[in-house]
Amino acid sequence: MSRKGRVERGTKETSVLVEIDLDGTGEVDVATGVGFFDHMLAQLGKHGSFDLTVKTTGDLHIDSHHTIEDTAIALGQAFRQALGDKVGIHRFADAMVPLDEALAQVVVDVSGRPYLVHSEPEGMAPMIGPEYDTTMTRHIFESFVSNAQVALHIRVPYGRNAHHIVEAQFKALARALRDAVAFDPKVHGIPSTKGAL
Repeated sequence: MSRKGRVERGTKETSVLVEIDLDGTGEVDVATGVGFFDHMLAQLGKHGSFDLTVKTTGDLHIDSHHTIEDTAIALGQAFRQALGDKVGIHRFADAMVPLDEALAQVVVDVSGRPYLVHSEPEGMAPMIGPEYDTTMTRHIFESFVSNAQVALHIRVPYGRNAHHIVEAQFKALARALRDAVAFDPKVHGIPSTKGAL
């Protein structure tokens, strides 16, 4: 069974192509024009063992908001498409990932019900590099969750360096999603007493 998703999304602000293979090997080809965001998407693909292609052009002459937001929307849509009927998957998963002084914890439920709980240390630097506003991290996850239709809890109990704090979240998300969508030989059918996810 192929578990691939492909979404093309175009607006007056952006043009986005996302392709994802949940059963890939972590091959990544990403170009959004926002260097740090590209780096984070590469972490998602590599550590999730997802083959991931992302090509975005956007109105970066304004700022990076629309480019990042619309990419996250398309990523969520492609992920949901790739999941298919969710038969035989683990459904629940969690991961804790350290990155030097920062620690991120992610818990996910591929539930069909979008919900986000997100907390980071206060006092983070407002920018990483010239284009990435650190307030966008939560917005990326909001956009992904609402379109992928998953419940996602992300917590960073401590960390100092903004780059480390954000990157640890993406790596932990990758590991949790990797485990959540993996097939469980003990699961037959949909992993829910409702019979649907």
